[in-house]
Amino acid sequence: MTSVEDARPVADVTGVPPLAGRSVAVVHEWFSAAGGSENVFLAIAELLPHARRYVLWAERDAPARDLGLRESWLARTALRRSKALALPVMPLAWRTLSRDPFDVVVSSSHAFAHTVRLGPPERTRHLSYVHSPARYVWSPTVDGRGSSPLLRAPRRALQAADLRLSRHVHAYAANSVEVRDRIQRYWKRDAVVIHPPVDVDFYATPAGPEQPREYLLGVGRWIPYKNFDLMISIAAAAGLPLVIAGAGPEEARLRRAASRVGVPITFELRPSRDRLRELYQGARALLFPAHEDFGIIPVEAQAAGTPVIGLRSGGLLETVVDGETGFLVPSTRAADHAAAVRRVGELSAARIREHARSFARERFAARMSGWIADECR
Repeated sequence: MTSVEDARPVADVTGVPPLAGRSVAVVHEWFSAAGGSENVFLAIAELLPHARRYVLWAERDAPARDLGLRESWLARTALRRSKALALPVMPLAWRTLSRDPFDVVVSSSHAFAHTVRLGPPERTRHLSYVHSPARYVWSPTVDGRGSSPLLRAPRRALQAADLRLSRHVHAYAANSVEVRDRIQRYWKRDAVVIHPPVDVDFYATPAGPEQPREYLLGVGRWIPYKNFDLMISIAAAAGLPLVIAGAGPEEARLRRAASRVGVPITFELRPSRDRLRELYQGARALLFPAHEDFGIIPVEAQAAGTPVIGLRSGGLLETVVDGETGFLVPSTRAADHAAAVRRVGELSAARIREHARSFARERFAARMSGWIADECR
């Protein structure tokens, strides 16, 4: 371990009564400063305050020590700089994470964290919350990053390893129906659906005087499958300004595309949480023309009373009520999304905010703690 020295786990009282007096570990893939899966991991850790917290590595800007994160040996290698190159050795890293056995392990997994083994199956109860079976490995067509030539050869071997090394998992939870169906399809396992937590109270709190909502908004990491280039085309077709908030490797290409359209395109690089709330509350609509497993950003926007215009697929089928809190479009034609933008005046901001409350943090805490308690009695 690289963050603190290893020691025997200490059994202590946790926030889930059936785990009182039992040793507990919570594990997660890599940890960056801000991200949806990291927020889920921290929410799980809050329910289990005396659990050990393990990650493969923490990014340099993540407060690893403040959060008590223990990193694997991968953190001391150059592989931490390339998730694609690190994938083939991740199962080994999880199997050599710690020599200490635990009574209960809760993994937060979007790659191979669910293969971690911290004790024999007959003693250790392993529950896994899944953001998605590794998309690089199982569904590369969903996320174009998985189509890298570096992954083509080892993909079949990684699929076999993923299945073989996860047989000891006792129960799965999925962050959406989309992911539950993927778990069934790829792993032949059942899962309960527990939607991730969203801080709806924060995004519903007015950031200042009410704004005129004159622009469209796109939020997220600037990578190909998020379709920010399509958002630019939608804004041009709708004749409205667009604000693009986030960061990522597509920045230069997106700026070139923005320079070729006849509407103002503004780039907000790595906005703070407070600034993001302002952007949500000032937007006419959030554009989200991407296929996501769940999608926390659309829920945040709805908490601010902002409707969502997105693809009729994936997690949006669970987070957006078509015709009430936004419009779901069955195509990637900019004109179709622009037509939906013109209809947002039909929607009620109060109804949109009300719907977002069904994804509040307290809902997640109740569902997650109940699931853990039921599986560990």
